[in-house]
Amino acid sequence: MGRRDLELGESELNVLRALWDGGPQTVREVLARLHRRGRKVAYTTVLTFLTRLEQKGFVVSDKTDTAYVYRAKVSRDRVTRTRVRSLLDQLFDGAAAPVVMHLIEHERFSPDELARLRRLIDDLDR
Repeated sequence: MGRRDLELGESELNVLRALWDGGPQTVREVLARLHRRGRKVAYTTVLTFLTRLEQKGFVVSDKTDTAYVYRAKVSRDRVTRTRVRSLLDQLFDGAAAPVVMHLIEHERFSPDELARLRRLIDDLDR
């Protein structure tokens, strides 16, 4: 699966997030999870997205029961790495430091996140 294969639309990503967060699920379970998150979509829409995601290789389905059970085949980490790399390439000619600097200057971090960031920087210095 190449980098372009890991590109997802926002709605596809929402469905995939539901699988990452809830594990293997039926269409109805994904639908309920999306509704709890404020995404008002129809059953047939969720089914269409799951079918597309399966065709693209992002999910697999177990068809042994009457209700298909879908699970994520591609990890959240893999999709995150690909999307971040794409962002770096598109906006910063592949350089990571400008993104990190932008985030530090313009975003809020919790004390735990700051402590982790400091540890990562200290590890890089060694």
